Amino acid sequence: MTVDPLTGVNLRRTAQSQPAAPGQVQNNAGGYVFAADDLTRLRRFLVLGTDGGTYYVNARELTAENAEVVIESARHHAAELVAEIVTVSTAGRAPKQNPALFALAAAAALGDDAGRRIALDALPLVARTGTHLFLFARYVEQFRGWGRGLRRAIGAWYTDRSVDDLAYQTVKYRQREGWSHRDLLRLSHPQTDDASRRRLFDWICGREPAVDGLRIVDGFQRAQHSADAAEAATLVTEFGLSWEMLPDHVLDHGLVWEALLDAGMPQTALLRQLPRLTRLGLLAPTAPRTAAVARQLADPERLRRAKVHPISVLVAQRTYASGHGARGSSSWEPSRPIIDALDAAFYAAFGAVTPTGARTMLALDVSGSMTAQVSGLPISCREASAALALVTAATESRYEIVGFTSAGTSWDRSDTGLTALAISPRQRLDDVLREVSGLRFGGTDCALPVLHALEHGLSIDLFVVYTDNDTWAGEIHPHQALRHYRERTGIGARMAVVGMTSSGFSIADPDDPGMLDIAGFDSAVPQVLSDFATAPG
Repeated sequence: MTVDPLTGVNLRRTAQSQPAAPGQVQNNAGGYVFAADDLTRLRRFLVLGTDGGTYYVNARELTAENAEVVIESARHHAAELVAEIVTVSTAGRAPKQNPALFALAAAAALGDDAGRRIALDALPLVARTGTHLFLFARYVEQFRGWGRGLRRAIGAWYTDRSVDDLAYQTVKYRQREGWSHRDLLRLSHPQTDDASRRRLFDWICGREPAVDGLRIVDGFQRAQHSADAAEAATLVTEFGLSWEMLPDHVLDHGLVWEALLDAGMPQTALLRQLPRLTRLGLLAPTAPRTAAVARQLADPERLRRAKVHPISVLVAQRTYASGHGARGSSSWEPSRPIIDALDAAFYAAFGAVTPTGARTMLALDVSGSMTAQVSGLPISCREASAALALVTAATESRYEIVGFTSAGTSWDRSDTGLTALAISPRQRLDDVLREVSGLRFGGTDCALPVLHALEHGLSIDLFVVYTDNDTWAGEIHPHQALRHYRERTGIGARMAVVGMTSSGFSIADPDDPGMLDIAGFDSAVPQVLSDFATAPG
């Protein structure tokens, strides 16, 4: 039988190894996808950063690609860039402040006169701690010198906040990134008529041995000469010191940490110190303080005020539940009430999410490339996407979770490449991560979830695909598969693409209003999905 070669021309079903639409570009795996627009790339950078790179691109190359987008935005749209930075930073939507501070430094150096002024005015909103300020100082010198505007902005950071708050920042964050407060004061020369603030400046610069009237500085200086843990604990209680203000030799004593807990340990510090508190015997299941610590960990209002990012909770939960630190540096016996509290804290960190009732498929790309880390943190893209999917699952009543790679290998043609996952918010997070990380992986075909729904007659209103967008193995593009699904079912299905890396690619067709790009592990993702699912058609 003669094969009609004209049947090979098909504009509605194109292999992912070939472009399916004008303007498509080749991704890092060799497949063809759409180029993410600059705003999408900028949001991915601000939320996800470039630490650790991706499966195909190392951190240096990925950083260079993203820096180009940030720099162009700073030069031509500084005001809009700063608005996006402030929105992401002040809402606590990113796990790390570094990308926001880097982008703000670029805007403060490369924008026009108005843009630079807007960027510098936003400094206290983004650089909220001494550490943030030191990071900004490091980044800004990569773009510019110390002109009058920059000196004024840094000086204002020291003069516009209350003296007590400034003193706290001074003794808690003394030096980072090769900078100290003394360095920045000498560069910025802030002027003040406030006698207490002037004495604090003199103390920072070494011109005064003590600061009368500033209790936190007095307590800090006394703590540096404390002879034992009992004395240090008394100083914590009397002056409200944080653990960073204490000498190392008292930090291995439970008495000191009991005082720190009683003084009100900040939420982020508490998350980081759980292993130490457990090793010291303070968080055993029946210990007196365990219930109170568990309540604080899962308190939504505390999480919101402290701008604790969900991925920080997830990493803390996973590390704590494992019972050992990185490279086995230390070990502890995890306390079940604390593990349970961390589970609850993860969901609470996203805030309230409005349920939609939409029939939802949560599709996790578990291919080989998704084993890359998220934001340089000790958690993979596939694990993070599973946890993120559980937040939507905890809100919606009608959902299915699947994991996908690509269809059968040459030795197993029966393998569909897609697995229904029996994971749910009722499971412990560390169990879910372990289950997902153990799935087999191969190539990437992001059309599989839609094809699966078609083949099995599933009625889906919203496909949510968590992926790095390095799809390449399918015989049809994801946007084409979605179009087929709509035509065959009569359902106006939508697809949200949750990008888990800061690459410049997307499977979402920019000309399709029923497809949406979201930066993965943005703490706003669950509510954005809810809004997208219920938006007028």
